[in-house]
Amino acid sequence: MAEAADFQGMSPSPARRWLRRTGALLAGAPLLAGLLQLPAATPAAAASGSSTVAVALDTLTPSAPTDGDTVTVSGTVTNNGKQAVTDAQVDLRVGPAIGTRSEIDTVDKRTDFQPGLDGTIVGGKYIKKFTKLTPGVAQDFSISVPVDELDLGSAGVYQLGVSLTGETSAQQWQQVLGIQRTFLPWQPEDADTKTKTTVLWPLVSTVHMTAETGSNEQQTPVFLNDDLAKEISPGGRLEQLLSLGKELDVTWVIDPDLLASVDAMTRTYRVESGSTTVAGTHQRVAMAWLAELQEAVKDKEVVALPFADPDLASLAHNGTTVTGSLNHLKEATDAVANTVEPILHVTPTTDFAWPVEGAIDPSIVKVATSAGADKVITRSDSLEETGGLTYTPSAARPIGGGTTAVVADARLSTAFQGDLTKASATTLAVQKFLASSLALNAQTSKQRSIVVAPQRMATASQARAMAGAVAALQDGNWSQSQGLTSAAASKPDTSATTRVPSASAYPSSLRKRELSKAAFEQIATTQDKLARFKVILTDSSRVVTPFGRAMNREMSTAWRGHAAEANRYRNAVELYLNSLVSQVRLIDKSETKLSGRSATIPVTVQNNLVQGVEHLVLRLSTTSPTRLKIGDGDYQEQDVAVSGGHSQSVKFTTSAQANGKTTVTAQLFTEDGQAYGDPVQFDVKVTEFTATVMLVIGGGFLLLVLAGFRMYTQRKRAAAREATEEDPDDPDETGEAVDATENPTDSEDRLKKESGTLRGADDPEQPSDPAPDTAAESADPSGTGERVDR
Repeated sequence: MAEAADFQGMSPSPARRWLRRTGALLAGAPLLAGLLQLPAATPAAAASGSSTVAVALDTLTPSAPTDGDTVTVSGTVTNNGKQAVTDAQVDLRVGPAIGTRSEIDTVDKRTDFQPGLDGTIVGGKYIKKFTKLTPGVAQDFSISVPVDELDLGSAGVYQLGVSLTGETSAQQWQQVLGIQRTFLPWQPEDADTKTKTTVLWPLVSTVHMTAETGSNEQQTPVFLNDDLAKEISPGGRLEQLLSLGKELDVTWVIDPDLLASVDAMTRTYRVESGSTTVAGTHQRVAMAWLAELQEAVKDKEVVALPFADPDLASLAHNGTTVTGSLNHLKEATDAVANTVEPILHVTPTTDFAWPVEGAIDPSIVKVATSAGADKVITRSDSLEETGGLTYTPSAARPIGGGTTAVVADARLSTAFQGDLTKASATTLAVQKFLASSLALNAQTSKQRSIVVAPQRMATASQARAMAGAVAALQDGNWSQSQGLTSAAASKPDTSATTRVPSASAYPSSLRKRELSKAAFEQIATTQDKLARFKVILTDSSRVVTPFGRAMNREMSTAWRGHAAEANRYRNAVELYLNSLVSQVRLIDKSETKLSGRSATIPVTVQNNLVQGVEHLVLRLSTTSPTRLKIGDGDYQEQDVAVSGGHSQSVKFTTSAQANGKTTVTAQLFTEDGQAYGDPVQFDVKVTEFTATVMLVIGGGFLLLVLAGFRMYTQRKRAAAREATEEDPDDPDETGEAVDATENPTDSEDRLKKESGTLRGADDPEQPSDPAPDTAAESADPSGTGERVDR
């Protein structure tokens, strides 16, 4: 961005300051002349020695001093060389005023000491002496100096250096062996025009909840791990962001999924642990964090992102060609109303979209606004100025179609990235942020609205640095706080760039970290399975809601740079859905034996779900309708409804057309004709009885009845004869005597033979003999076969 070299409020230093520095230069002239007579290598040695001692600037207070303040600088000096440093001294150096933010960047990149550019020594009693600096040993220093002694001029940004001079046994003359530069924003009185500054304070986390819920009425949620409990516990990242942010005048930007997850932790929940789950134990921590957040956002602006913070750029570049992907974004936006307000008791703003790092192109803007947002938070390193403005314009830019781009300042927004665990790194980041903000304010007398959009998931150390800088900014004399909605509604600069960059301008480093098209295709597959499953449920909300939220999480921005973890999460969601679908199934059947002309075949539907299922159709069909007829045609269908935890046997009427084996298929369908679950196939062995066989059997049965009747009468006669034989003098009814010595069995056999019901082994077969008994069913071993109801 082009910036003017000189701006209002950045006038030259007063004559007194000029005279003082000129005198210092004149006093150093003899020394300079002596140095010019040294060998040519000496100046180079002096320059290279400026990194021998590491100077760490741990604190600088106040960060933005005003009249009457005392500036205190503290830190450490560490001898990184191999030789001891003697006669060492730490000095403060005040450089000239810095005119532009580009100059701030240039100064920040310098490492070695450069005479003439690193300012003059404050001197006097405002020094710290060391007799000796042992190699590898850090020693502390602290210097306090009244701001008046720094001899600052008019308002502006000044370079402030902390240098260490000393000598070594190899270089026995005083030289600068180490220096650390920072910036001192100087605005002793209220600026004539103050910049309206909006600071976004994001509360965003990674994905913590699975799609799995308990079978109880409360549907106990299951978490991936206990990481969220660590984040919201005292000292955790989210606890730090909350406790720091509540003391600032910021716009809260919140992911509803984070609120839903913490809210779920306030009740009974479980956590995955290997192949099982264990009870969660952090309910009190969750309740305390939510209560503190509810208090913090009272009367503050809250911007709610779509549920789970979907990756808009990934969706635009890889998901729009996959059916249903944009529907998930709409669902994620609609979910806000049922999440944020019931938990925080505030009405959030939902018309802002925030692509990753504010990088946009036409497709991202189109997707971002497809779910109802009409404002897109971008950044000035994406929507760059091309109109030659000499100042940073206001954030709001109309980009067509009723959409407003809210352009965050890139320098301020990226000031707290990287490792800020060391106090020295934090101090430098804070001072550069404040200097850049003051330099921006001094660019023009026109009041502007500037937005600071830091990284989504700041670490605890980054959060502390951000909070320190924002607190100093809001206490400063050149900035005033403003909400994001007001910034978006501010009057745009007519000369500011409004042209959205092309797709080719999208950073390749960001594109490489996007969700792939395959990821969106897998999400679509899961959605299709869910759609087929929910139509059979009596209470589909128990499944649709947790899986819908899980699919929103599958599209989260948090997965950037974590492709393997994202893939595992998607697989787990799909596998869990498959396991639920498989709870409603057909019981396998073995071979069925069908005897007779007609019979019923039972097929069992099992429902192991807690809730009942309905709107299912069971179809039974055969591969050989000429052998086995089912119902009135080649197949028969029946409606199915099964209570939760129960099974139901569905009976189908069949009729045999011919003997033999046929394959029968049972398949569940939804009412719209979609196959549900796997089919079950089994063989049916048909044995048909013809009319001739039935006549033969009937005739044989009649003969047996007649033979039995004749035997009965013969036995009565035999009994009468036996009675006569007891009195040999009495003749029987027929006038014949019965030999008393005849064996009773022989007598009975004789009678049977006479009646024709017993044939000897050598007797010829008579035409009237009955056929052998015919088995009603196959005499083969039944094995695993089944009998059917007839």
